[in-house]
Amino acid sequence: QVQLVESGGGLVQAGGSLRLSCAASGRAFTTLSMGWFRQAPGKEREFVAAISWIAFSTYYEDSVKGRFTISRDNAKNTVYLQMNSLKPEDTAVYYCAADPTPAPAMAVKSFNYWGQGTQVTVSS
Repeated sequence: QVQLVESGGGLVQAGGSLRLSCAASGRAFTTLSMGWFRQAPGKEREFVAAISWIAFSTYYEDSVKGRFTISRDNAKNTVYLQMNSLKPEDTAVYYCAADPTPAPAMAVKSFNYWGQGTQVTVSS
């Protein structure tokens, strides 16, 4: 089992920045690919970004490329999502997820473990 706890959400004005953190426990973090997903009201959960445990390869959804950066600190068992130039359409609950495969697919069904989520609200 893997436990994931997100933090860092909040209210920010358009154009601002936030950094989300996700602390993992329960399994060797170095063998987990990690992802961030989001779900806006009335919409399906969607992929945002992922980072593999092999070579730290990163993957992004098109609308966040150039604005969001995913990174990981294996010494702290933590994955981060730095979000810059935030837009109102980025408003959602953001979820951290873990996948034991070395190269994660960018899909909800590929991730086995999930955090509780953290709210991000971007005002216009």
